[in-house]
Amino acid sequence: MKVANSQLSDLPFIFHLFEESIRYQEAKGYPVWRNYDKGAIIRDIEQGNQYKVVAGDDVLIVFSVAYADKVIWRAMDQGDAVYLHRIVVNPAFKGQRLFGHVMDWAKSHARHKGLSAVRMDTWANNPTIVNYYQRFGFTFVENYITPDSEELPVHNRRLGLTLLEHRL
Repeated sequence: MKVANSQLSDLPFIFHLFEESIRYQEAKGYPVWRNYDKGAIIRDIEQGNQYKVVAGDDVLIVFSVAYADKVIWRAMDQGDAVYLHRIVVNPAFKGQRLFGHVMDWAKSHARHKGLSAVRMDTWANNPTIVNYYQRFGFTFVENYITPDSEELPVHNRRLGLTLLEHRL
């Protein structure tokens, strides 16, 4: 398995993964991304901040990174962390703890950039996903409701989030 930058040619499959993830979340009664911001994903690819975990010809999981997240992390964002966003697992590979590959890459990437933490946010009202990420070494920071800000992708506005951090 390797982590590589996503390409614009990957967009149809990435959008397919988002749609499949939404269907899965709805079927399980979890909160879902409504009107996810395709433009944010395109910008992430263009800026080199969208990644995929691949094995052979298979894309197993996609995710984005950022190096600042002032709107959500506010004063806690001191330029010392890599932020994981928009993590979506290919449903054909669910249940294989693929996030471990993302986490290993993120920790190595953060160290390489001289950063001291990996951070992320997830649905506050889904304790199952919060517990899942905590099994990879994340600790609870706080629950937070995002503002209705144009600085956030549409699907991240007015959400109840749990903020998680893994110190290196």
